[in-house]
Amino acid sequence: MSFIRTVLGDIPPAQAGITYAHEHIVIEESFPTLANPDFRLNNVDKIAAELTEVYQAGGRTMVDTMPANCGRNVLKLAEVSRRSGIQIVVPTGIHLEQYYPASHWRYQYSEDQLTRLFIADVEEGIDRYDYNGPLVDRTGHKAGMIKLATGDDPITAHQALIFRAVVNTHRATGVPILTHTNAGLHALAQAERFAELGADLRHVVISHVDRHKDIGYHRAVLQTGVRVEFDSAFRWKAGEPNWTYTLLETLLPNFPDQITAGMDAARNTYWRSYGGAPGLTYLMTTFRDELTRRGLESYWHRLMVDNPTALYTFCQPH
Repeated sequence: MSFIRTVLGDIPPAQAGITYAHEHIVIEESFPTLANPDFRLNNVDKIAAELTEVYQAGGRTMVDTMPANCGRNVLKLAEVSRRSGIQIVVPTGIHLEQYYPASHWRYQYSEDQLTRLFIADVEEGIDRYDYNGPLVDRTGHKAGMIKLATGDDPITAHQALIFRAVVNTHRATGVPILTHTNAGLHALAQAERFAELGADLRHVVISHVDRHKDIGYHRAVLQTGVRVEFDSAFRWKAGEPNWTYTLLETLLPNFPDQITAGMDAARNTYWRSYGGAPGLTYLMTTFRDELTRRGLESYWHRLMVDNPTALYTFCQPH
């Protein structure tokens, strides 16, 4: 039976509804927040209030993307899901190197050790301490997605090991894969590597690619069969072209089933409940209104419901 795995349990895909495909819902005090205090998103009351507004606007599911040991707090994610009604997909996996100290265990573990850790997050439950101490106390809350990241430089040997562990986990459990790119850089290399390793590209999504302004590059990425996620519509500055909408106008007619959307609102300055803007209802209001203005309203359901639902549904293990 097909399912999407949320922090509060598995749901049938038909229950997903309007889905934000890449978010940061909780970022606990952690190594990343030391250098970036505005990454701190750990006030359950404020987070639940903002997600309740999204729910009232019609949103139903959000994918959190802070993976193992860099600010993940599965107990808070479960709490804000209960309070708001938003179904939350929780990640395992590993983020960019800059979000971990140089002595971190990610650099010490073998491919097999990382694979076993990720599989345990998916099948047994996420550690309540998020691997911050010598004890592991697995909760009943399981990961429904696995993440990896590449930066500006070409894929390194260490990142190649992460790729292998992520695909091992994907093939063993059917868990979908999400990746970080720096503004779409190396998206094609990521897609090609996933294909070589035997991942099901229908259940792989490459994030942040709408910051890349080369339409030919986007076509090449999409022609591999992978899915992509756009989240920069609100980031383009006033007076400059909004490439997110330009890309949607250009690519949706030819690749209507491969594009998803989110906000990647990882800074509390983007949240209304923290006194910031534009707020997480942006996709339900400004973004949707602009799609309608540009004659793209007919793609809304695919972009926000059909495509993320198909993506985040577990596939058959290999």
